[in-house]
Amino acid sequence: MVRLPLTPAEIERGRRMGAALRRARGDRPLLETALAAGVSPETLRKIESGRVATPAFTTVAAVADVVGLSLDELWSAVRHPVQASLVS
Repeated sequence: MVRLPLTPAEIERGRRMGAALRRARGDRPLLETALAAGVSPETLRKIESGRVATPAFTTVAAVADVVGLSLDELWSAVRHPVQASLVS
C-alpha cells in the first residue's frame, strides 16, 4: 500500500495536536511523560514538534491520558486553532 503525501491541512493539524499535547504536559519532563505513556522519548518529541503529523491513535490516546487531556479537549484544540491556546 502506498501512502499519499500529507496535505498542508493535515500537517497543520499535526502541529496543533503536538502543541496542545506539549502545553498540557506543562513542566513535567518529556522522558517521564513518554515512559508513562509507553512511547519512546523521541516519538513524543517528534509528535510535540509536529514532525509526526499523524501518529497512531493509541499513541495519542496514551499521551493525552498521561498529561490529563481528554480526547475531546485535544480534538477541539486540533480542530479549532483559535481555541488551541485555551488548552492548558
